[in-house]
Amino acid sequence: MAKFSRIQVYQAMHDTGIVPVFYHGKLETCKEVLKACYDGGARCFEFTNRGDKAHEVFGQLIDWVRKEIPEMKMGVGSIVDAPTAALYIQLGADFIVCPIFVDDVIKVCNMRKVAVSPGCGSLTEIAKAHELGVEVVKIFPALQVGGPEFIKAVKGPMPYVSIMPTGGVSPQEENIKSWIGAGAFCVGMGSNLMVKKEDGSFDAQKITSLTASCIEAVAKYR
Repeated sequence: MAKFSRIQVYQAMHDTGIVPVFYHGKLETCKEVLKACYDGGARCFEFTNRGDKAHEVFGQLIDWVRKEIPEMKMGVGSIVDAPTAALYIQLGADFIVCPIFVDDVIKVCNMRKVAVSPGCGSLTEIAKAHELGVEVVKIFPALQVGGPEFIKAVKGPMPYVSIMPTGGVSPQEENIKSWIGAGAFCVGMGSNLMVKKEDGSFDAQKITSLTASCIEAVAKYR
């Protein structure tokens, strides 16, 4: 079961302002990247369900996290159905993230008191998510949906909405400024954060520094 309450997860999302998003089929690579993000200040991490037997990797990864970096809130993304959400909740996921809006996923998470952020692309979907008790909605793919201007538009009639844009977010200060300035609660960031060296391996030191600079930028422009 989840180690952290929904309130603790949302507080960590807000305090740091960034949720790194990552998947790799090799456990040791996941550990390296996760630790790099943690060292940079991230306290929420979204492991995406995108590979064969991804749940097996996550099961081992979360056991390691609980022992080595116990303050990290571990979420799982790319969840599109309730049975898969239930599987990851059983493995200990602290929060669930979806690229789409699925009522049944939200209901499963609510039953287990696990934080959930469904993917929304319209005010109607955001309103429906709120009706079902969602605290933080995900906008995906954020850039294609309308970018920072979409968030600004949503916050007009719905200023109470907490939005996490994912897709089109990058570590550059001006990019962070545009999302946070528009009213984003926090941002999700994947490949733009997970930089690699020339040999194709992940650059842990660079990932750490980028994570730290993103958190600083969020605090600066919030």
